Amino acid sequence: MTGGQPPLLEATDLAKRFTIPRGVFGGSSRVLPALRGVSFSVGRGETLGLVGESGSGKTTAGRIVARLVAADAGRVSFDGGDWLALSGAELRRRRRDVQIVFQDPQASLNPRVRIGDQLAEPLRVQRLFAGPAVAGRVRQLLSDVGLAPEAADRFPSELSGGQRQRVAIARALATGPRLVVCDEPVSALDASIAAQIVNLLLDLRERAGLSYLFISHDLAVVTRVADRLSVLYLGAIVEEGPAASIARRPLHPYTAALVGAATGLGPESGPPAGPLPGEPPSPIDPPSGCAFHPRCRIARPRCAREAPPLVEVERGRRVACFYPGEVG
Repeated sequence: MTGGQPPLLEATDLAKRFTIPRGVFGGSSRVLPALRGVSFSVGRGETLGLVGESGSGKTTAGRIVARLVAADAGRVSFDGGDWLALSGAELRRRRRDVQIVFQDPQASLNPRVRIGDQLAEPLRVQRLFAGPAVAGRVRQLLSDVGLAPEAADRFPSELSGGQRQRVAIARALATGPRLVVCDEPVSALDASIAAQIVNLLLDLRERAGLSYLFISHDLAVVTRVADRLSVLYLGAIVEEGPAASIARRPLHPYTAALVGAATGLGPESGPPAGPLPGEPPSPIDPPSGCAFHPRCRIARPRCAREAPPLVEVERGRRVACFYPGEVG
């Protein structure tokens, strides 16, 4: 939150389960809990980073916020109103306030439609511009993301990966959103292009006063962009706090491993924890107690019996660990 104002977006106790149908050889369907009571907030003009390994639930949380996936339980407040209760014409109108940038622009852009027409579509659907003003707005959007006006006449296949992602960002900005969900927006790009896109997102945030929900598995990238971090493991938040503080001194062993694996980051309290052993357990059959304990270097017997609550251990820092700071 900024300036003592209430947050722009506040998610409370979000839960989501997916049903996996039985296979071709029979067997019963199974339930995969993707989110287990996740809460977070995004202040006005702030960037919150959701970080975690694949399967942590971060993308599901982002898609619930973008109204692409329905939550099974929980609440999302946007600018003081019940965001998940919107439906019909009101939801269509308010979608302009929350937009999303996907990981792969190759998949999110229509290969058969010229770039200019793809940028014009949300303008017409939302009835924001009409007639010649549409073309003018398209040119402005292209300029805002560092592309020449001639890009409007091209198809996605005629652009590089970085240029396509710039188009995807321009399309997200077309309706004048207040919050943009960035779902792994640079993970499909090489390092130099990814750095340019990150710089563009930072510049747009300052110029347009945007708020971001920035989702990534790469803690080095998200730390550069985010003001605060929420670290997810197996559908639950295990650590949250200011991004710079977490990068300097992670308090949860899982966060410490992410910091240790991130290029250019390293905790100040000793050497990095190193790569995590093994793979994340299946969310269909999670471990007892603390879900992280089978991979944790400091786990004690208590960790297998009890699930640690997410509690404040320092000002602005909350951790779900019985032994915070003993990162291994």
